[in-house]
Amino acid sequence: MTELLKRVLDPNKRVQEAACSAFATLEEEACTELVPYLGYILETLVFAFSKYQHKNLLILYDAIGTLADSVGHHLNKPDYINMLMPPLIHKWNILKDDDKDLFPLLECLSSVATALQSGFLPYCEPVYKRCILLIERTLYQHIANTQNPEQFDAPDKDFMIVALDLLSGLAEGLNGQIDKLVQNSSMMQLLYQCMQDPMPEVRQSSFALLGDLTKACFQYVHPCISDFIPILGQNLNPELISVCNNATWAIGEISIKLESNELRSYVPLVLSHLIFIINRPNTPKTLLENTAITIGRLGYICPHEVAPQLQQFVRQWCISLRNIRDNEEKDSAFRGMCQMITVNPGGIVQDFIYFCDAVASWVNPKQDLKEIFTKILHGFKNQVGEENWKRFIDQFPTQLQDRLTTMYSV
Repeated sequence: MTELLKRVLDPNKRVQEAACSAFATLEEEACTELVPYLGYILETLVFAFSKYQHKNLLILYDAIGTLADSVGHHLNKPDYINMLMPPLIHKWNILKDDDKDLFPLLECLSSVATALQSGFLPYCEPVYKRCILLIERTLYQHIANTQNPEQFDAPDKDFMIVALDLLSGLAEGLNGQIDKLVQNSSMMQLLYQCMQDPMPEVRQSSFALLGDLTKACFQYVHPCISDFIPILGQNLNPELISVCNNATWAIGEISIKLESNELRSYVPLVLSHLIFIINRPNTPKTLLENTAITIGRLGYICPHEVAPQLQQFVRQWCISLRNIRDNEEKDSAFRGMCQMITVNPGGIVQDFIYFCDAVASWVNPKQDLKEIFTKILHGFKNQVGEENWKRFIDQFPTQLQDRLTTMYSV
């Protein structure tokens, strides 16, 4: 690492370029193993700002962004922030709004904002306002170009995409502390327009931002739900994987913030699309997992609306979620599945083995969730009777039998 960092400051531009790229690759692999050396790494990268010319600066931004992604919140220390932020903000201030060099800088700041969390607060207002401005400008140019193509050039939508991504980074990093900024801006109207943009990449970034804002400050998203959910439903098209993935995730985040009487009317707009996606052959793993989590979350808030369709998706649902690690998303999805089984136990009878397997994939469920699992497993056992249960259990792999016995004493 020390030798690489020396080469990052080499007088020769081509050596700088190769060393900086190599260092970014090292960061991706080493992740938090770099934490003890952060001070030294930052000193070098910050010093490179004063040495590097245009082309290599772009690689330097990438190295800093990758560092932030790799070490995360470990970067949130006053010493590190005071070293790193001034040169980044200096570049940010001297670049004009139509300078393409803003792209790599915005991408870099997006990673830095997510990593620094509350440490980014002193810098967030000017950064937030400029992102809003870049989006407004691009939308304005788009309208001008549509109405009068002779006179106005089509805008470069990358400005809008990187601005949306940076706002996502701010929402994720600052969490609830972003609400003042959102409150005093035209964020929701802009988001509504971006979500309907003809360019898939713009929609993809706007759905990600919608999900992050839902988590950070739902009180501003809430009044727009009746406009947003139909658009999300229209974008559940698995041909555009990333757009579909982000729309699915945003629906899941919104649904667990709503009351059942409010969510109920939106279930028909999205459920059939989600069931189609989960049963579609060759759907990528992340999209399957997100779809399963969102179906589970819809079922958690509105079990009576989703449970009648249980048979159509339960097998694929269990297969999709058996491999993901324990976390909040998995927790809410499984609670939803248990609610749906309680409402429609018949819907799972044929695929009960898959449910057992999915339940056994939990390493450490919360106590109350563990009790819900136990109740369902024992309920099923009592329903079919001792002898049938024994025949049923005998078809399981030994490992699964042991796991269910140890964790749920069935």
